[in-house]
Amino acid sequence: MASILIADDEPRISGFIDKGLRSAGFATRIAATGPEALELALTDEFDLLVLDVNLPGFDGFHVLEQLRGSGSTLPVIMLTARVELRDTIAGLEGGADDYLGKPFRFDELLARIRLRMRREVPDAALDLSHGDLHLDVRSRRARVGDRAVELSAREFALAEELVRHAGQVLSREQLLSRVWGYDFDPGSNVADVYIGYLRQKLGADLIETVRGVGYRLT
Repeated sequence: MASILIADDEPRISGFIDKGLRSAGFATRIAATGPEALELALTDEFDLLVLDVNLPGFDGFHVLEQLRGSGSTLPVIMLTARVELRDTIAGLEGGADDYLGKPFRFDELLARIRLRMRREVPDAALDLSHGDLHLDVRSRRARVGDRAVELSAREFALAEELVRHAGQVLSREQLLSRVWGYDFDPGSNVADVYIGYLRQKLGADLIETVRGVGYRLT
């Protein structure tokens, strides 16, 4: 199982990323300060580092500088609200493999992580099936039986979440959090709308409504 280090001192964000990555099949650990992040990143116990810039102790740029100065080739995705061009350039030229601004969507972060770790992610985590529904996470392609189905990025992310938790009831809040991001609006009906889209494309009987709770794959 691939292991990811999350360096972010905001519990709401680090907890959101941690929960999402664990549900996607990764092992995770959270570091809340720059010194802790650097110490853990240098242990060779992790396959990728999600690194916030604004860390207490010293910032993510310093963590990256020390990490690369040590000769470490650990893949690093910087995650930060500092998205001005000079910050992005500083991160990439400092040795980051990717740079994602806040606010962000979890499915985009997950896609970027998988892009950097294709060899480390188990095939079972990338080839998902439930009945006649088949999802190829690597190519983002869907099939129902022998029929190819075109899904938007958000529709695919929602279908993936349902398949990974087949048989479980997922609340609207869980779907919004995992698919639409940590800054989701709890009062939004967008999850219900996209469930409707999936029913039209994948089959009306595939997704069951559990009244007052949420949805699950039948």
